[in-house]
Amino acid sequence: MTRTTTTLILLAAAALEAGGDALIRVGLHTSATWPRNLMFAAAAIILFAYGWTVNSPPWDFGRLLGLYVVFFFVIAQMLSWLVFKQVPSIAVLTGGTLIVAGGVVISLAKT
Repeated sequence: MTRTTTTLILLAAAALEAGGDALIRVGLHTSATWPRNLMFAAAAIILFAYGWTVNSPPWDFGRLLGLYVVFFFVIAQMLSWLVFKQVPSIAVLTGGTLIVAGGVVISLAKT
């Protein structure tokens, strides 16, 4: 599997996980029953798709999931900011910088 393919799969998985989590969050704060149940059902399907996407390829689970955390962090912060209007704090940005640095170290390491 090429590096580009692996990166795209990890990005897709991160988008699915963060998106599914966001749907659950919205569903929890929705008072009407049928939209809530619809959001929970959609989130379940999306989170299953995430699990399938990230676990189907035959890759070094620990190494690539370490890189995956970077993608998840960035996408989750973008969703938090754009959907939930929660601007990341200095502490979150500082921690995120460390997460991204760790991802760079993991991705550059020779196996």
